[in-house]
Amino acid sequence: MSAAAASGQPAFVLHSYDWSESSLIVELFTRDAGRVAAVAKGAKRPTSQLRAVLMPFQAVLVQFARAKGDASAEVRTLRGAEWGGGVVVAWQGAGWFAGFYLNELLLRLLARDDPHPQLFDAYAATLPCLGGSELRSEAALRAFELVLLRETGVLPEFGRTTLTQLPVSGGARYALRVEQGLVEAAPGEPALSGAACLELAAAFEDWTAPATETAVLQRLQAVCARELQTLKQLLRSQLHYHLGGAPLRTRQVAVDSQRLLEAASAPPSR
Repeated sequence: MSAAAASGQPAFVLHSYDWSESSLIVELFTRDAGRVAAVAKGAKRPTSQLRAVLMPFQAVLVQFARAKGDASAEVRTLRGAEWGGGVVVAWQGAGWFAGFYLNELLLRLLARDDPHPQLFDAYAATLPCLGGSELRSEAALRAFELVLLRETGVLPEFGRTTLTQLPVSGGARYALRVEQGLVEAAPGEPALSGAACLELAAAFEDWTAPATETAVLQRLQAVCARELQTLKQLLRSQLHYHLGGAPLRTRQVAVDSQRLLEAASAPPSR
């Protein structure tokens, strides 16, 4: 086990499910090891200190190891977990759906044991933006989707068109197509302004510089806030494609919940 793991490495709980009568399998997103599955033995017992720690959206410090003598084991053993500090989220309604939406994206798009430290930092910085105003929350979601697609290697460059490699013009409009990348938009097609594309390109150029992730994320969020509806359409198509066409459960649950709320608040028919 690495020194980082021995001292406790930063992580978030993405999902957990029953493993035995008293234990859980916990899907963790760790900064140093990426997405990791671990057995939390005894976590379901009333006396377990893990019960109050292994909560979604709360930073934790974890220690884990693979099964003894099996370095290739996919599921590790959680040796310990403690509160990692930071702000405890206090969302209501939409904030919870948004947070679980991020978790589902990470579970579906990230391979296990593939570290993405900058994506981890972006996730941690995005969580406090959820559950506030609708504009801020939606812009934060779109910015995180951009970062996630970039970190997984499927986001086209925004400074030039993908097929022709021509520089983007600030006065033109560009579409993001799943099999063609960034292209000049056809009439009536959802498209970003060339100026917005160049802003996104400039932000991502600074993404790899040390200790700039938070500032870059804020720049991405500012662009997303101005191009919110267009980016929502374009990124939804991208995600749908890279998820293999399978629908996201959290998105459907949110839609169904909104319909139930609207039906409950509707005046009775006569």
